[in-house]
Amino acid sequence: MAPGPVGTYPEPDLTQPATSPSPEKDVRMPEEQPPAEPGGPGSPWSWSRPEQDGGDPAGGPRRALPRSEDFRRTVGFTVLGTVVPGVGLIAAGRRVVGSVVVALFVLTLAAVGIAAAVDRQALIQVGVDPTLLRRLSVVLVVVAALWVVVVVASHLALRHRPTRPQRVVGGVLVGVLAFAVAAPMAVAARTAYVQAGLVGTLFKSDKDTQSATRPTFAPTHQGDKEQQEDPWADKARLNVLLLGGDAGKGRVGTRTDTVILASIDTKTGDTVLFSLPRNMARAPFPPGSPLSRYYPNGFTDGNPENAEFFLNAMYRDVPVRVPKDVLGKTDNLGADVMKLSVGQALGLKVDYYVLINLQGFSTMIDALGGIRLNVNTYIPIGGVTDLHIPPKEYIHPGPDQKMNGRSALWYARGRYGSDDFARMDRQRCVINAMIKQVNPTNVLTRYEDIANASKSIVFTDVPQEVLPAMVDLSLRAKKGNVRSIVFKNGVSGFLSANPDFALMRSRVKKAIGESKDDGTPKKTASKSAGSSSGKAPTSEDVDSSCRYDPKVAATARPYTG
Repeated sequence: MAPGPVGTYPEPDLTQPATSPSPEKDVRMPEEQPPAEPGGPGSPWSWSRPEQDGGDPAGGPRRALPRSEDFRRTVGFTVLGTVVPGVGLIAAGRRVVGSVVVALFVLTLAAVGIAAAVDRQALIQVGVDPTLLRRLSVVLVVVAALWVVVVVASHLALRHRPTRPQRVVGGVLVGVLAFAVAAPMAVAARTAYVQAGLVGTLFKSDKDTQSATRPTFAPTHQGDKEQQEDPWADKARLNVLLLGGDAGKGRVGTRTDTVILASIDTKTGDTVLFSLPRNMARAPFPPGSPLSRYYPNGFTDGNPENAEFFLNAMYRDVPVRVPKDVLGKTDNLGADVMKLSVGQALGLKVDYYVLINLQGFSTMIDALGGIRLNVNTYIPIGGVTDLHIPPKEYIHPGPDQKMNGRSALWYARGRYGSDDFARMDRQRCVINAMIKQVNPTNVLTRYEDIANASKSIVFTDVPQEVLPAMVDLSLRAKKGNVRSIVFKNGVSGFLSANPDFALMRSRVKKAIGESKDDGTPKKTASKSAGSSSGKAPTSEDVDSSCRYDPKVAATARPYTG
């Protein structure tokens, strides 16, 4: 037959043997190939996501990773992308989005680090400003949500052809990582919100409160760089009156059985505590003060034994015996009266006061997780000496005892068989223990309990505007030297019924000079005496005074009346 016009087909060469696929050749799909060693010849592994629909940049064919190796890679970068947000997205090929997330993360960390190193006051300001704290709590919630989204998105972008078990494991992994990110952020947001409530309750703005004795806290020289770096640059000492009352919130009849003035060196944090007995008579007022017209001879009726004119009755009684505006506009006349009188007695200007309701003091100690105190004598829990009613239990002598709120309160207040002065000695030990032992970790772990306790037992005229500087000063005080003077009846010329205020002021001045020393008796004596005469120091080192004395403890016996 003649060939057609369209074309011809070559005839097969029957002299060559027919070929067929070799039975020895192993033909597999890419996922069935055995994996090559990572980084070795022919290895498909790399830091970049393998291309699924095309070849590598060089134009050659590129195989997908085996499922097991692909899943390990997905898990690794999901975890890494949780620690450093954005890294997982970059590894998944989402380079633009991932780079933006990483950049934001790094810039945020850098900004916080620089602020902490360069401008600590700015960070403290955030921690004591209710408005900023509430905004911070919202920001933390938003950041937590976005972080979780990044974790989920990174995992989904990284995984490729997962098996069913791998899907389950991946889901569990993402859930755990999301919780690890969200939980701390939620706690931080909650803490910021609670802190906002605490600051707003305890510390009012200067413009929203009134005080007749509170100083104006403002830079003396506007634009002074030194004062901007140190808000205490123009103030050598800060004097805070610590009052312990026996009444609840808003109760007019509060008796301040604990009266301690804390004088703090604003440069070093060195502190001197001056303890006044509750039965001190003739508490003076500054000459020219409106109060001096009502009490020209001090707070007395002429009878030094009249308890209604003891120092602890002043807070309660003076405001009901004088006009409410005798000192000017004020939210707490009793506190202003105490500040003026104690300041005049000691020769120091009192800046602020802090009143603690002693009935709630135990709640505060419990919220802090307790404090450790040395006990050298049997301290009564309860009992009434005048009525011969003995206590049912005692705090026994022993070193470094961990005390809860109830025990710490009785340590500070118990006086069956003793006197006010022994109690005053122990009260300074409690204050010193709180200064030294309260640490940031303890506060953070129990913060909400502490905040709730503080709202109901602490009252003060410290304004919000001063808080950043006060926090900074408290950090210095924690590292500073603490000394004290307890004015005891019959000791060093002090008489509760007829105090020599000129002598008291002289002792105060010497004690402040001693606080600048390192607390050793030798050096302190030299400075206080002005020579090497070896004269005993005016003040006592609180750490030494509150130290455990095994000899005293061994001979101690409970008072039985």
